[in-house]
Amino acid sequence: MIVELSKQLIETGLVVPEGKQRIEFCDSVVPGLLIEVRSVAGAVPVYYLRFKRNGKTAYDRLGTIRDLTLTQARKLATQKKVEYAPLAKAAPEAKTAVGQMTLDTFWTEHYLPFAKIHKRSWARDESMYRLRIQPKFGDKKLAEITRYQGQQFQNALTEEKMSPASNDHHLKLLKRFLSLAVQWEMLEKNVLARFPLLLVDNQVENYLDDAALQRLMTVLQAYPNRMIASALMIMATTGVRYAEAVFGRWDEVNLENGTWRIGGDRNKSKRQKIVYLNDSARQILEQVGTQGKSVYLFPNPDTGKPFTNLAKPWARIRKLAQLSEKTRMHDLRHTYATRILAAGRSLFEVQKLLHHADSKTTLRYSHISEQQLREAASAATVNIQLVPTPTPPGAQAEVNASAENESGKMSNVVCFPKAA
Repeated sequence: MIVELSKQLIETGLVVPEGKQRIEFCDSVVPGLLIEVRSVAGAVPVYYLRFKRNGKTAYDRLGTIRDLTLTQARKLATQKKVEYAPLAKAAPEAKTAVGQMTLDTFWTEHYLPFAKIHKRSWARDESMYRLRIQPKFGDKKLAEITRYQGQQFQNALTEEKMSPASNDHHLKLLKRFLSLAVQWEMLEKNVLARFPLLLVDNQVENYLDDAALQRLMTVLQAYPNRMIASALMIMATTGVRYAEAVFGRWDEVNLENGTWRIGGDRNKSKRQKIVYLNDSARQILEQVGTQGKSVYLFPNPDTGKPFTNLAKPWARIRKLAQLSEKTRMHDLRHTYATRILAAGRSLFEVQKLLHHADSKTTLRYSHISEQQLREAASAATVNIQLVPTPTPPGAQAEVNASAENESGKMSNVVCFPKAA
C-alpha cells in the first residue's frame, strides 16, 4: 500500500486487515522506504528499505518505529539509497547449477525465510535442523542426498530412542526441503518422495469423567492464584486452547450477547472464530475482576501481561485434584467436546463449536464413557420369558439308572436340557 507516511498514521493507522498476516505501508515521499506490520500479537512495526541488488529485489532492515522517528527513517533510507545505487546496475549473480547448492545454503537463504512467513512452527523446524539434520546433511549438495542416506538417518534416530512421531517429523522436514527445492527449480528430483515413515499414532485422547471434573473445579475454586484458576476454568467451560485463553483480551469479549471473537493471530486455523459463552463461562468472566483494569482477561498480577508458562501450576493443581499425571491442560478441550456429545448433541454441532475444518478431527473427541456404553446397550434389552425345555423320558431314565449305579440309591439330579 503506497501512502504518505505520517506521525498520525504511525501512531494509529498501522493495522493489518482481517485475514492477512502482514502488510507493507510504502512511503510516497521516499520511494523504497516502507513499514512492515505483522498481525502477531506484540509485534512492533519495522522500517525497511527496498532496493535492487544484482537485478533482484532486496530489503535492508532500518529499525523499528520505536528505534527511529519518521524523519530519521527517511534520512537513513535516503543515505542508503545512494550507497546501494551501484548495486542495481551490477550483473546478476550466476545461478548455481541445479542440485549443486548445499542443504545448509538452501536452509539459510531459502527455506528459513519462507518458513518464517508461512509457518507458525518454524522455530521447531529450526531446532530439528540445527540439532540433527544439519550435522548429517548440512554440507551435502541437494543432488547428493540419497534415499539410502534417508534410511540410515531414520535408523539412527530410532537408535537414539526417539519416539516414532518425532522420528517422522525429522524425515518429513527433510522431505519438505527436497520437495520445495524441486518446486523452486533448484533440484530435478526429490529422492525422498514416498519415503516410508513409521506412522505410529501417538495421539493422546484423555478426558475427565464427571467425578474428576468436579474434583478439578473444586480445587480451582479454592486455588489462591485467581487468574490461573480462572483461565483453566474458562478452558474447561468453552473448549478454547491454552494460547487462546491466556492471551485472551477484553476487546474480543461481548458479555451481553455471550460471544468471544478470537483473532486469527492466536487461532490454529489462522481465521477469526467465535466462541459462544455458556452461563458458566459468563460467570467466570464477570467474577475475574479485570475488565476495565487490564487489556487481558487473565493477566499475571506481577507483570500485568499474559502468563508465559502454566506447567508448574498445572502440575500442582492436577495433584490436588487427584488427576492422572498424564492429564494435560489440552484435555480440558477434549472433555468439553465429550460432555457436549454425552448430552446428546451431534458431531456436527461439536465440529462447529470447536471450529474444526475437517469433520475427521472431530471424531477424535467422540469417546463416551464405559457406563454410557452399557446404558446404550441396555436400551436394546428385550423382555424374554424363558421356558424350560422338557427332558425326553428315555434320557431321564438313563440319568436315573446312572445315578443308582454310582450311589446305590436314588438321588435328586438336576437335568440340563441338551442344546437344540
